[in-house]
Amino acid sequence: MNWYLTVLKRYTVFSGRAARTEFWMFALFNFIVSLILSVVDNVLGLGALLASLYSLAVLLPSLGVGIRRLHDTGRSGWWLLISFVPLIGIIVLLVFTIQDSQPGDNQYGPNPKGSLPV
Repeated sequence: MNWYLTVLKRYTVFSGRAARTEFWMFALFNFIVSLILSVVDNVLGLGALLASLYSLAVLLPSLGVGIRRLHDTGRSGWWLLISFVPLIGIIVLLVFTIQDSQPGDNQYGPNPKGSLPV
C-alpha cells in the first residue's frame, strides 16, 4: 500500500527515477482496484462507471510513474508513446519496464534503490 500512496503523492512528478518495485506494485494495486470496481459496476448495473472514473483519476499518476520508470532504465519518457504501436509497442514497453535500473546516477537523477519506502 505504501508504494501506491507514494506514487499518488508524486502524481505530477515526471522527473526523477522510479524503481521496478515502485512501478510494478503500483500496477498490481491498480489492476486489483480496477478488477474490484468492474465487478461492483456489473453487480450494480452501472456499466463501467466506477472503473472508468477510477482510471481517469489515476491517469496522471500512472503516466508519472511510467515516465520515471523509463528514466530509471536510462530512457526518455517519450518512449511511453511506443505503446500506441499495436502489439509490438506494448511488448517493447514491457521489456523496458522489466529491465533493471541503470547503476549509479544517470541524467535523470540518483538511483532510487537506496531510497525505497518500506
